[in-house]
Amino acid sequence: MEDKITYRGRSINQQDISTIIKIIAKYPEGSRRFISQEICRAWNWRQPNGFLKDMVCRSLLLHLESKGLIKQPPPKCTPPNPLANRKRPTKIDIEETPLECSLKDLFPISLKQVRRTRFEKVFNSLVSEYHYLGYTQPVGEHLKFLAFSSGRPVACLTWSSAPWYIDARDKFIGWSKEVRQKNLHLIANNTRFLILPWVKVTCLASYLLALNRHCLSKEWERLYHHPLFLVETFVDTQRYRGTCYQADNWIKVGETTGRGKLSKSNKAVLSIKDVYVYPLSRNFKQELSLSSPYPLYSKERPC
Repeated sequence: MEDKITYRGRSINQQDISTIIKIIAKYPEGSRRFISQEICRAWNWRQPNGFLKDMVCRSLLLHLESKGLIKQPPPKCTPPNPLANRKRPTKIDIEETPLECSLKDLFPISLKQVRRTRFEKVFNSLVSEYHYLGYTQPVGEHLKFLAFSSGRPVACLTWSSAPWYIDARDKFIGWSKEVRQKNLHLIANNTRFLILPWVKVTCLASYLLALNRHCLSKEWERLYHHPLFLVETFVDTQRYRGTCYQADNWIKVGETTGRGKLSKSNKAVLSIKDVYVYPLSRNFKQELSLSSPYPLYSKERPC
């Protein structure tokens, strides 16, 4: 085999291959899931929240098997793929009486993290019906927030894992490829932001961005056991000007290439978007550039 294989940021050498082969041989009747978990334990290969990187490991094993480097036991079953035929979220009717007023007339505004709560179906329905990109189930770490005024939903915000490589962002931070691989989980991407179409309130969008920023890292740490030090978003300038992000003092650091995350072409195949970021910590560049992954439980917290 080649001296080293890099998969999802992990370098795999001949010793790692030997470990995998020994574990497979030790548990000839073990399921592929069991074997991948044993490998994760042997390597102490874990997510920032402490859970085993079981799914990533299973993908790695398939990759190694395709190269003829290992031989896995036959699968014991073929579980259904919940993503293969995912249905559009069920539409949930809510009050759509127009709201056209000043921002102060909406007060008090509450912002609730609704993932894994009874409001998540409402959130999914609203994004599916009214966001121009529709609803897509986020993959990886993510949170969903609903903004309420007098008990009525007025806006939705989704924060997801940051894309693997964004040139403008990475140059702004100044981190190396190796450090990015270890610390990317300390950044979140604002993948959906929806003000409901019947809500016409000046400055509401920038107000909600600020409100969400102040609680985001705490909510993220509650679920994933690590803080956030930077947030980012992409603005499609063919549709929007990024006014609310500018009003909330986000920093424009450049543009996307338009090539897409899986494209091998040097030509743009997607619309080019502006890249905005907002630091959640005064020392965010130092925190993001630590040579070792951020500890799960630190006394230091982002502001």
